[in-house]
Amino acid sequence: QDTEAWLKSKRRVIDRLLSLEAKQQTPKARSPEAALQRLLEANSHLTGEGGAILLQRGATETPAGKALHGAGPALGQNRESFTVDQCVKFLQKIQDRVLIILSQDGLLVPQKLHSRNQFAKALREAIESTLKEDIQLVEVPGSHFVHLNEPEVVSGIISNFLTVQNTRARL
Repeated sequence: QDTEAWLKSKRRVIDRLLSLEAKQQTPKARSPEAALQRLLEANSHLTGEGGAILLQRGATETPAGKALHGAGPALGQNRESFTVDQCVKFLQKIQDRVLIILSQDGLLVPQKLHSRNQFAKALREAIESTLKEDIQLVEVPGSHFVHLNEPEVVSGIISNFLTVQNTRARL
């Protein structure tokens, strides 16, 4: 709908990434242990086991060791690349039920939504009011990394959801 605003937002992300790339030298390679330590220092809610999983997909193996990818912070600053209405319209186009698992210390938990994060607050409200029949929201204890730190917390919920979905599909 607001194509110009969306394009400007995308342009800012691209500019930020190009700026980071221009400033960046070759990523510093670390031993696997040092790379894990660096990742854990930057993500206080992450366990060692969860960090090891993230390193598998977030670092490149070089002859000198593991080199961490560095674009995450630049991308993370662009959460509002879509409007709430656009997100809701995307979700409404999904033709099946959806399970969203929220961690209690995560982004869309109501008590954590400060006035500065109006986008997340409005998205949560839109999901609860507009899409309540199609989207199942489940809150679990834990941080953003609950799926890595404590997979058993979410695995039963996912298994249940898929079992119910599969049963409905057969009826």
